[in-house]
Amino acid sequence: MSRKILFVSLGCDKNRVDSEKMLGLLADDGWEITDDETLADVIVVNTCCFINDAKEESINTLLEMARLKTEGNCRVLVAAGCLAERYAAEIREELPEVDAILGTAAVGEIAEVIRRAERGEKAECRKPLSGPASLKARRILTGGGHYAYLKIAEGCSKHCTYCVIPKVRGEFRSVPMEELLDEARALAAGGVKELILVAQETTRYGVDIYGEKSLHKLIRELCRIESLVWIRVLYCYPEEIYDGLIEVMRDEPKVCHYLDLPIQHADNAILKRMNRRTTQEDLRAIIANLREQVPDIVLRTTLITGFPGETQEQFEELYRFVNEMEFDRLGVFAYSQEEGTPAARMDGQIDDAVKEARRQELMELQQEISLDLAQERIGRELYVMIEGKVADEDVYVARGYGDAPDVDGYIFVRTGLTLMTGDFIRVRITGASEYDLEGVAVDEMLDEAPDET
Repeated sequence: MSRKILFVSLGCDKNRVDSEKMLGLLADDGWEITDDETLADVIVVNTCCFINDAKEESINTLLEMARLKTEGNCRVLVAAGCLAERYAAEIREELPEVDAILGTAAVGEIAEVIRRAERGEKAECRKPLSGPASLKARRILTGGGHYAYLKIAEGCSKHCTYCVIPKVRGEFRSVPMEELLDEARALAAGGVKELILVAQETTRYGVDIYGEKSLHKLIRELCRIESLVWIRVLYCYPEEIYDGLIEVMRDEPKVCHYLDLPIQHADNAILKRMNRRTTQEDLRAIIANLREQVPDIVLRTTLITGFPGETQEQFEELYRFVNEMEFDRLGVFAYSQEEGTPAARMDGQIDDAVKEARRQELMELQQEISLDLAQERIGRELYVMIEGKVADEDVYVARGYGDAPDVDGYIFVRTGLTLMTGDFIRVRITGASEYDLEGVAVDEMLDEAPDET
C-alpha cells in the first residue's frame, strides 16, 4: 500500500518547528514525504487560530484538502495544531471529512494517530497543556536548510487580554538546555548556518526550570557550535530584557544585533487594558538602553490598532510614539476579537473600518521611516547571507543581520561570482527602497562569524 504524506504548515515559526519534528517522526515510521497533493495518501494540516484570519485560513485549507479525498488519493485527513486543540469538538461536528485530530501537546503521537485513522477510527489525541515542552525528534527542515528555527519554550504565562495562546499552548515551559544544544548541533551538522531562537516569549527562558533567566547562558553555549555563523533572537517581551542578554548580544560576534520586541501599543491606558507589563515611559527607557549598549541594533516590533476603547487621541499617541522611535521594522495588526478572551468582552469594540484605517495610517508612516533608514545605509558595507538567485541575471537575493526570514526585506546583490544558498559575502549598499536594499559584492566571502555584523 502506498505511504505518501503531505504536510501543510500554517501560522507561526513555532508551528513550523512542530511540523518539522512530525515530518521526522513520520519519515522514521516509513512514510514518504511528498509535495504533490494529488499523490498524498495522508494529508496533515498543522493549523493556526491566533486571530480570525488565521482561523479562517485553517478551516479553508482543511476544506480544500478534504476535496482530495474524492479527487485525489487521500484516504486520511489530519487536523493538527492550535485550531485542532481549541476547536476539536467543532471540527468533529462540522468537518466530518477530518479523520483525526491532534492537539498541540500531542505532536509526538502523530504516527500512532494516523495508524488509528487508517484502521477506520475517528482518532483524536489531545494531552494536558502542562506537560514537558520538549520533543526529541529529528527534524526535516522546510526552509531550505541554511537556516532553522529553534523553539526554546512552549506556551505563555503573560495572559494578555487579547491573546488565546495560553488556552491552546498552555503556560510557559522551557525546553532543557542540553536538549536544545543537542538539537542545535544536529541542525548545524546538517548544514544550518543561521539559528533563530523562538518561543512565545524567549526572554524568560529558564526561569521555570533553572530558577533564573538563562537565555544568555543558552546563547553562549550555542555560540560554541563551530559551524553556526549567525544566531538570531525573536519575540523578546520588552519588560523581560535584561543586562545579561544585552551583554551576550554585544560581546558574542555570532549573535545578530537584532531584536524583535512586540510592544503592541504606546498609550498607557491601552497597555493596561491589554494586561501588558510596560508603560510608554518603560518602553522609551528600554529602547534607549538597547540603542546605547548596541549602537547598530535593528529593532522590530508589532502593534495592534483598534483595541477595545482605543480613542482617536490614544491612537494619535501611538502614532507620535512610532514617529519618534523610528523602529527599523514594524508590523501592524488590526485588533481581532477572539472568543474566550477578556478583551472580546470589553466595552468599546471598534468598527472594523476604523481599525483598518488606523492600521493603514501607521503602515504608511512606517514606510516613510523605513525609506529614510534604508537610504542612510547606502555606502555601508556588511556581510549578507545568500538566499537565492534572480533568474537570468547576475543578481542574488540575500539577507543582512537586520533581516529575519519571512518577515523582513531582502538585499539584491549584483555580482559575477557563482554563489550558493547559505554563502556569506561582503556587500556594499548602493540603493534603497522602503523595505529592500540593493548592493554590489565586494568579492570577499566568509565561512565563519564576521568580526562585524
